[in-house]
Amino acid sequence: MTDALKRLSEEGVAIWLDDLSRKRITSGNLAELIDQQHVVGVTTNPTIFQKAISSGDGYEQQLADLAARKVTVEEAIRMITTADVRDAADILRPVFDATEGQDGRVSIEVDPRLAHNTRATVAEAKQLAWLVDRPNTLIKIPATRAGLPAITETIGNGISVNVTLIFSLERYREVMDAYLSGLEKAREKGLDLSKIHSVASFFVSRVDTEIDKRIDELGTDEAKALRGKAAVANARLAYEAYEEVFSSDRWSALEKDGANKQRPLWASTGVKDKAYKDTLYVDELVAPNTVNTMPEATLVATEDHGEITGNTVAGTYEQARADLDALAKLGISYDEVVQLLEDEGVEKFEASWNDLLKSTEAELQRLAPSEG
Repeated sequence: MTDALKRLSEEGVAIWLDDLSRKRITSGNLAELIDQQHVVGVTTNPTIFQKAISSGDGYEQQLADLAARKVTVEEAIRMITTADVRDAADILRPVFDATEGQDGRVSIEVDPRLAHNTRATVAEAKQLAWLVDRPNTLIKIPATRAGLPAITETIGNGISVNVTLIFSLERYREVMDAYLSGLEKAREKGLDLSKIHSVASFFVSRVDTEIDKRIDELGTDEAKALRGKAAVANARLAYEAYEEVFSSDRWSALEKDGANKQRPLWASTGVKDKAYKDTLYVDELVAPNTVNTMPEATLVATEDHGEITGNTVAGTYEQARADLDALAKLGISYDEVVQLLEDEGVEKFEASWNDLLKSTEAELQRLAPSEG
């Protein structure tokens, strides 16, 4: 075993686990990962919860209690998921305290069916923050067109946010603008800006999956030379945008009032293509003040054979732009790809949520006490 995870942390990359289940909490596994694998945060999404709850492991008693109370399936899901997030937040609380609120965070997502409804998203964010009732929670809001004003409003209410499903550089700039606008609203209300935190989840592997598919359809040597380059190039240019925005005069004024930078979070960092090294999206995206949220397989692979050689983002912007320009010359439309990925991302989470509704409803019916 290398100590690549320790080196990664020392380079300023916060290691978060992209997974949560009750079994992981009750078995002591999460505490072990924090203690031994430098894990300092946890992210969840509808797909993760759907897998965890469908496995049934550890949820039977709570489901039976909820069935006895005849709660709606939506309420049951909220009770189950917020219980897991609350327990994980308590386990991570010492990290939260030690890092003055930067890490030790657990993310929970608003109902993905609300992704195109600003007002409902804001209401749901407030409800989730109240239900979990832990200072180290991040409410996940998707970076859809309707999500942007919801981010501003939620941050303006003093609720910390993990902005999810960011694929494009343009949308990422809009997300940072929404965050700064939210901080300005919070300042107007007299809220303590130092207590508000945010990360911006910029998705990585899905970009390569979609663009590589188009490269393979072209089939030329010139096209094949660009396989596996788009996702890293895109993320590196996102970091350039982050550096630019968080060195602006607008930001400086907020920082003077105690505001925290919104860190870029590399999401979807599990490598999908077996032709690539399984730690590609960790090794190539090392930069200060970032988060890398990894599925457990990627965490294990990084610990075993990750190559952490210092900052791998600085000085790469020119090459990253050249790689994206070369794709455009091949006729692969960046704008089309990133919009498709955003649309698919929302649809996938919605499908997982619907699957979760169905499987939970079936369990509630199975466990419902007989009348009399």
